[in-house]
Amino acid sequence: MHNRQSLLNRITNPKYIMVYATIGIFLIVYAFGAFMYSDKGFLTIRTFANLFIDNAYYGISAVGMTMVLITGGIDLSVGAVASLTGMFIAYGTTVLGLHPMTCILASLVMGVGLGLLMGWVIHYLNVPAFITTLTGMFFARGVCSLISRESIDIHHPFIDALAGWKIYLMKYANGQWVRIRPIAFINFNVILFVIMIIIGTFILQRTRFGRNIYAIGGNEQSASLMGLPSGRTKILVYGFNGLCSVLAGVSYALYVKSGWNLSLQGGELEVITCAVIGGTLLTGGVGSMIGTLFGVLLKSVIPALITFNGNLLSWWGKIATGLLLLLFICIQRFVVTSAGKRK
Repeated sequence: MHNRQSLLNRITNPKYIMVYATIGIFLIVYAFGAFMYSDKGFLTIRTFANLFIDNAYYGISAVGMTMVLITGGIDLSVGAVASLTGMFIAYGTTVLGLHPMTCILASLVMGVGLGLLMGWVIHYLNVPAFITTLTGMFFARGVCSLISRESIDIHHPFIDALAGWKIYLMKYANGQWVRIRPIAFINFNVILFVIMIIIGTFILQRTRFGRNIYAIGGNEQSASLMGLPSGRTKILVYGFNGLCSVLAGVSYALYVKSGWNLSLQGGELEVITCAVIGGTLLTGGVGSMIGTLFGVLLKSVIPALITFNGNLLSWWGKIATGLLLLLFICIQRFVVTSAGKRK
């Protein structure tokens, strides 16, 4: 009886319930698409692979945002930092003639440095995260416009090779391996997204740093009284989020092969949406990378349904995403209230 009750408590733990909800709703939406548009190719592996390919840059950034939200913070600068990364790569390679890796390294210094600085200001100067990261967003957007107000195409063999690199999905037929039809593949951006999900999962589940992140999000004052390094943890979380923003910018630059000062406007809201739909509580303390992964997939399957329908405007995707976000916020509130009553 005790073991059964213990198992029930683990299953009904708030951090698991949110992930269950995300996976369940994704399966329902995907099954709906399969029922409605199976004759148009919705069930093909290529369609499923495209969910990753078209949204990998949001997913990469959502890894860092998940950690920030778990600490009870928020970062509004991620879209601007990713855009600035694209501008660094485009202007550096096309105009200045630098190697793309030089531009990427400069972007990493900029993104991680800005993230660490914002984390330091939030913790030691006690400036709200909303205001601090909003300032970071304006700063990054301003630097983008100083570099160029025009879109700059990226022309470099290294970028062309990285953007064109593909792993074709194969199947075994008639005694040999052949490409799946219709042709499906994954690219560098998808690999980078999966790697970041694995790294994020390892950090949160297998390291002391990850346990500190959850502790701070649960109750920062209690975590500090227990002797946990709240300041250092928070600063490193924002630094890691800056790293994810830069990698998202690299991914987006490979996706569009250009840089523009206004690219990814509103991207920070898309990233936050992926994390929240994935089960990360806005109040902090609860979240997982698996949930974020399915949050990205759930958010990306809605535009796919609209595309397969062919008669709906793309703005219906925004409406559906908004309703989905509202639904998950309500679920979060219900779970938090239920957990409080149980305690």
